[in-house]
Amino acid sequence: MFYRDERLALFIDGSNLYAAAKALGFDIDYKLLRQEFIRRGKMLRAFYYTALLENDEYSPIRPLVDWLNYNGFTMVTKAAKEYTDSQGRRKVKGNMDIELAVNAMELAPHVDHIVLFSGDGDFRPLVESLQRQGVRVSVVSTIRSQPPMIADELRRQADNFIELDELKDVIGRPPREPREGESSYEATTS
Repeated sequence: MFYRDERLALFIDGSNLYAAAKALGFDIDYKLLRQEFIRRGKMLRAFYYTALLENDEYSPIRPLVDWLNYNGFTMVTKAAKEYTDSQGRRKVKGNMDIELAVNAMELAPHVDHIVLFSGDGDFRPLVESLQRQGVRVSVVSTIRSQPPMIADELRRQADNFIELDELKDVIGRPPREPREGESSYEATTS
């Protein structure tokens, strides 16, 4: 439930939202997403959190990050850490949970409603704290994927759960096929 006069802020866990949309078979149109939530209330901020591989010559997410930065989103990024696991596989770690939580706590006195785009159960204590401060919290993720992309404890804690699949017609676009020599992730960001 949204009220037209409430001050609202979006907190988008980029990798989590990307994974949920991909599991449902569509890409997010961030221009449409922003317009939809401007329509629902007085949007003060739309934060987007993602880790970037700084040592790669070209990061596939860079075009998306640049576009969002120029189109009304507050970008919060940090360098992802690369490591090799015990089986010798290259892994990337870039958790943005702390940055998102700190920003949400700082903004809480200035908003009525926070929309969290993530299914990560680690955010349950954040949601609970925001609620104690009088902020309503909606969580956007999906239970329609296999497995569901939202932790049950996060969904239960939120004031409102918004099924991402039900926003598909409003904020989605069909996945674009990658061009020759382009990864599927690059195709979703251009």
